[in-house]
Amino acid sequence: MRLPRFDYLEPENLKGALDLLSTHRDDAKILAGGTDLLVRMKKGLLKPKVLISLKALNELSYINEKNGYIKIGARTPIADIVASGLIKEEAHALFQACEKIGAVTIQHYRGTIGGNILQDNRCHHYNQSEFHRSGHQPCHKDGGKICYAREEADRCNSTCQSDGATALMALDAKITLSKINGERTVDLADFYTTDGIMPFAMESHELLKEIIIPVQIAESAYQRLAYRSAIDYPIVCAGVLLKRSDTQKNEIDDARIVVGAMGRSPLFLAQASFSLKGKKLNDTNAFKKAADASMDNASTFAVHNVGSTLEYRCAMVSQMVFQALKEAAQAAVAAKG
Repeated sequence: MRLPRFDYLEPENLKGALDLLSTHRDDAKILAGGTDLLVRMKKGLLKPKVLISLKALNELSYINEKNGYIKIGARTPIADIVASGLIKEEAHALFQACEKIGAVTIQHYRGTIGGNILQDNRCHHYNQSEFHRSGHQPCHKDGGKICYAREEADRCNSTCQSDGATALMALDAKITLSKINGERTVDLADFYTTDGIMPFAMESHELLKEIIIPVQIAESAYQRLAYRSAIDYPIVCAGVLLKRSDTQKNEIDDARIVVGAMGRSPLFLAQASFSLKGKKLNDTNAFKKAADASMDNASTFAVHNVGSTLEYRCAMVSQMVFQALKEAAQAAVAAKG
């Protein structure tokens, strides 16, 4: 498989990149690490006229803490996040997620956190070579009117399989999007459209600049299941956050449960999360009930499109959530002690 022809542009700074995006808009794609983009181009899934490289934009590669927030530049390598003591201590779920993204060579030499958040939704009926796709009618995501993952579906059911996005949503992260005449900051949960064809609420002339994570007196954890531990995309994953009560140190004051790789976007499960408020940190029965409720809710969105049976993936939602909750609770107890 060969790359299609394109013009390669390498701006020297953020302003130059935004100028180019404003000029080329839908004809352009951003090249950060390229671990997802170049593969899709080789398969004929994308044929941009212009690639705008962020290679020279070191100003978008950083991890720092200021005024109660951890800020991560979108071009920050996955390896830098894994190596960061700040992330491991204050945003443990993200540390665990990034450990599992790709092989070590991808983490060190290519993959970026912004690229992982912005990786396109996937479906094994769609993410195939152009020759393979030519053997049947195009699906919704390929410009047709068929969904091979869900019979008679009137929309695309491709799945968000981003490890980073699931962990960051559990951490209640925000992102900053820049354009030539300004920028805006949005909750990561609001960034996803639940549209499998256009999964991000982002204009073609906008650039993901920064990820913002609130520093909380809380513990987080991330669990994922994949065929191979550090190469494949997850077939199900879960990120959780547990915040202790200020007055009752053994009680949960707030919780966030997010399930990934089961729907068109990471799924923040509000009801299952709220069920843990006021529960004890050692209440495994409450964790099991919340995990089962997460499985029930996530199952609604599941389709057969990531190479594993629906029954197995749905059952594993409960397991991933339960294990993540136990891990976060144990860390909270240890921190309290």
